[in-house]
Amino acid sequence: MSTKLRLAIVGAGPAGIYAADIILKAEKKFDVSIDLFERLPAPYGLVRYGVAPDHPRIKGIVTALRDVLDRGDIRIFGNVNFGTDVTLADLKKHYHAVIFSTGAVRDADLDIPGIDLPGSYGAADFVNWFDGHPDVPRTWPLEAEQVAVIGNGNVALDVARMLAKHADDLLPTELPPNVYDGLKNSPVTDVHVFGRRGPAQVKFTPLELRELGEVRDVDIVLYDEDFEIDPASQAAIETNKQVMVIHRVLQKWRERPAGTASRRLHLHFHSRPVEVLGEDTGSGPRVSALRIERTRPDGEGGVEGTGEYRDVPVQAVYRAVGYFGSPLKDVPFDDRMGVIPNYEGRVLKADEGGHSPMAHLPGVYATGWIKRGPIGLIGHTKSDAMETVKHVLNDQADWWTPAHPDEESVVELLRERGVDYTNLDGWHALDEYEQALGAAEGRARIKVVPREEMLAASNRR
Repeated sequence: MSTKLRLAIVGAGPAGIYAADIILKAEKKFDVSIDLFERLPAPYGLVRYGVAPDHPRIKGIVTALRDVLDRGDIRIFGNVNFGTDVTLADLKKHYHAVIFSTGAVRDADLDIPGIDLPGSYGAADFVNWFDGHPDVPRTWPLEAEQVAVIGNGNVALDVARMLAKHADDLLPTELPPNVYDGLKNSPVTDVHVFGRRGPAQVKFTPLELRELGEVRDVDIVLYDEDFEIDPASQAAIETNKQVMVIHRVLQKWRERPAGTASRRLHLHFHSRPVEVLGEDTGSGPRVSALRIERTRPDGEGGVEGTGEYRDVPVQAVYRAVGYFGSPLKDVPFDDRMGVIPNYEGRVLKADEGGHSPMAHLPGVYATGWIKRGPIGLIGHTKSDAMETVKHVLNDQADWWTPAHPDEESVVELLRERGVDYTNLDGWHALDEYEQALGAAEGRARIKVVPREEMLAASNRR
C-alpha cells in the first residue's frame, strides 16, 4: 500500500477545517494530502452563513480558520456539490478515505397545528437570508408588527435581536444591501420570544442574553409570573455559573423602569406553544396569533402543563427549535436524528442496526453536526474532530485503494464535467472584493450574495 494518504473532506466549515488541521499536525508517519470540497464558493460554513452579522467574536473564529487554510497545505474546491458534481464512487477512485462534515442547515420540525400557515417561517431560512446565503431568495416578507419567536437557544435570540434591531445599527457589519433594505422597511414594534421552560433552564448563553440589553431603542419586557423559582431551579442557579449569570442579568432587567423605546422585545418563559392560529385576510389564511399553554415546574427540573391557554396576537411566527441534517447521496442517513449514523465518527453500515463499532463502512467518516447533531459550541467541534481523526489514522488497513490517487486527476475530473470550481486563490480574490466593497462605504466588508457575482469575483485572478 502507498504510504501517501489522499483524504477528501466534504464540507469546509469549522468541522472540516479543524479535522484537516488535526490530521496534518498529528500524522507524521505518512505523507498526507487533503482536499476540501465545499458546495458554496466561500468556506467557513455556519460561521459565515449561520451567525448574526453583529457578533464581533466571530471575527476571531474566522481568523483561526483562515490561518489554517492560508498555510497552503490544504487544497479547497469551492462551488462543488457532492452527489452531482462529485459522488462517493468518484471519491473512492481518487482518495483513500473521506470525512463528511456537511453540518446541519435545515430547520427541525415543530409538530403543532398551523405551523405551515403563511407567515410561519423556519429560523434557519431567516438566518440564511440575513447572512446573505446565495441559495435563498433576495427578499424576505417583513410585514408583521408583532412577531413570535419559538425557542430559548442562541438562534432564537439571534433571530429576535435581528428582527428588533434598527437596520442602521447594523451598517457597521458586513450586512448585504438587500438585507439592509428589507430590515429598514420592517414595521415591527414587538418581538415575543417563547420558551416552554423556566428562566433557569434556558439554552442560550449569557453573552447572547447580554447583547439583547445593548440594542438601541429596544426595551426588554419581562413578566413577574415567569420568575417563581422552584427548588430545582434554585439549585441550578446556585451550582451552575452560566445559569447564575443569566439569572442575575434577568433580575437586573426586571428592576428597570418601564421604557419608552419604539420597539419591544418580550421574553416569555413557562409558555409552551401549542398552535399557530390564522385568519383569512382576503387572500387566504395567514398567521394571526400564537396559542400557548402556561407551564409550571414539575419538581424534577422539568415542566408540566397547567391547562391555562392564552392567545398572543402576532402576524408572523419563527420556529427556532433546532437544526437538522440533510441526507447525502449513497451515504447512510438517520432520518429520525438527522445525522449520518456513526460510532465515534466511523460511519455505520445502513443494514447493521447502527450500534456496533464493528459495523462501520470502511473509508467513510463523519464529524461536526452531521455526526452528532446540532449541539455544542466551537470547542465541541474541535474535540469532536479529534475523536473522528483518531479512527481515520488508526484504520489504515481499511483504506480504499484508489485507482487514480494523483492530485491532478481530481482537477481533470472537475474540468471534464464542466464544474466551475473555485480554489484558495479564488476565495482570497472574493475576500478582497468584499473588503473593497466595504471600504468604499467605510465598512470592513460587504458580503456578496449572488452566486454568479461570487464566482466572478473569485475568477478575477
